[in-house]
Amino acid sequence: MAKRLFDLICAGAGLLLLSPLLLGIALWIKFDSAGPVFFRQQRVGRFGVPFRIHKFRTMRDDASADATALGPQITVGADPRITRAGRFLRAAKLDELPQLLDVLGGTMSLVGPRPEVPRYVALYPAALRDKVLSVRPGITDPASIAYRDESALLARAADPERVYVEQVMPAKLRHAVEYVEQRSMSGDLRLIGATLRALCKR
Repeated sequence: MAKRLFDLICAGAGLLLLSPLLLGIALWIKFDSAGPVFFRQQRVGRFGVPFRIHKFRTMRDDASADATALGPQITVGADPRITRAGRFLRAAKLDELPQLLDVLGGTMSLVGPRPEVPRYVALYPAALRDKVLSVRPGITDPASIAYRDESALLARAADPERVYVEQVMPAKLRHAVEYVEQRSMSGDLRLIGATLRALCKR
């Protein structure tokens, strides 16, 4: 209950305080390329319930349709589908700010395991899947900090999706399980602080 109240207060205050920035980003996206301001994609939430995550659109409209098609669902390096505005928003992680709406709606938390697409969740070992999905997914978590340069890492791989599935995803799962087993309000505050410091360094 305390965590949910904390999420509501912080997400509400964040949306209010950041509203000029959010409006500016929205206008930039509209002027930069044709298409909607937001990108919505199905992710797997708490207890395996699917939901649509919100992000600022960073790719061309024809590339940012709901990711249900076959093929890798990861972004690698200097993906040509990324718009000019999108390159900056991704680098600064500003594309994630609309997820404050998901926190208000109750499908996400400020801190929790990052939500994955159904395709990759289906690959989770059953025991780990149940544990990771026992809590609300979050905007940030230990794996987000450890793999903040994930796109560049995958760009160096001959087969990026294979590296993601066989190396990166298992490591993220270990971080997620450790978070779930040790989660606390003080730990969440430390993760929020670490995330803000990482963003400032960018």
